[in-house]
Amino acid sequence: MITVFTPSFADEGDTNAQNLSVKEIVARLDSTRFAVTMLCEGEADPRIAARPNTRLLRWRRHGNTVRVMLHLLSNVPDIYFFPREGPLDAAFLTARRRLFLKSAVVSYVVSGGLYLGAYPPARVRHIREADAVIANNSYLAELLQERMGIEASGIVHDGIDRRYSFPPEHRRATSREDVLVLCAGSLRPYKRVSLVVQHAARWPAVRFRIAGVGEEEQLLRDLAAELGCRNIEFLGHLTQSQLGDQMRKADIFFFPSVVEGHPQVLLQAAASGLPIIAMRIYRPDGVVDGKTGFLASTDNELSLRLGELIQQPETRWAMGDAAVIHAQRFDWDRITRQWQETFEQVLAKRRSLMNDAIGGTPL
Repeated sequence: MITVFTPSFADEGDTNAQNLSVKEIVARLDSTRFAVTMLCEGEADPRIAARPNTRLLRWRRHGNTVRVMLHLLSNVPDIYFFPREGPLDAAFLTARRRLFLKSAVVSYVVSGGLYLGAYPPARVRHIREADAVIANNSYLAELLQERMGIEASGIVHDGIDRRYSFPPEHRRATSREDVLVLCAGSLRPYKRVSLVVQHAARWPAVRFRIAGVGEEEQLLRDLAAELGCRNIEFLGHLTQSQLGDQMRKADIFFFPSVVEGHPQVLLQAAASGLPIIAMRIYRPDGVVDGKTGFLASTDNELSLRLGELIQQPETRWAMGDAAVIHAQRFDWDRITRQWQETFEQVLAKRRSLMNDAIGGTPL
């Protein structure tokens, strides 16, 4: 039995992209081979709560780092999966080095923050000290080498939860007046949701919806009021089920963000049969340019492509159909098998290195 700890949350209502990925992986990991410990703050995902050989550590208001570290030191895991940049991860990495803990650290790089340049050393310990660094798309693997001098151990994509992401039964809008443009994501500056509001002002006969919450929400609402946008609706935070429903009601998925890795929301949109307009800069594998949507190099091209899809229903439909087919490659069962193989290979390598370090005595 391989023991795995991840500082990820098992809460059913947690829609953080990283936690969503880990929940899908853990729910599918072979429970006769992998025992998993996760964090939990509220009500757990029922699939994980019912999974054999699974332990959930309660996350409380105070003292979490100390409490979880005490657990880890008394139950040293074989694999520490998907460390972040928080105090718990830093404490564990320090303890691992000083106490020669057996744990293999497997980092998963999903952040487009690599585009922004070099990180301070303290922020990338979870990458530099890892036994394996997995990128979630090919471009991030290239950036790891270019910006940090680290060769990715492999590439494993995120997947699609088909309980919520699937195409509608009927054909979408035919007239421009019925077109619905959807954007979903956190309302942060680098997501550039202000461009969605500006395009809503340019297309007053087209409906726009924005799903998500974040620091820019009030600024975006104020901008919509200033531009006189009566065709835009702010949906706020949505569950995965609610987001899937909104995607099946939409005709176009518009995503002007410039700092991403392998956005799950693009996979969800593709699986829902939506043509996607996104930026080329992070080369999302979830979009095939010119076939399942468009990847724009400039904001002007972004605007032109949106206008093209608004005015051409046949193009929207063809791209949406192609997107559903393309999304089939991102199957969570296949992806989980990749993670199982990664865990087994990394653990074997870690054990070999530690055996060599202590003179060949088997651990």
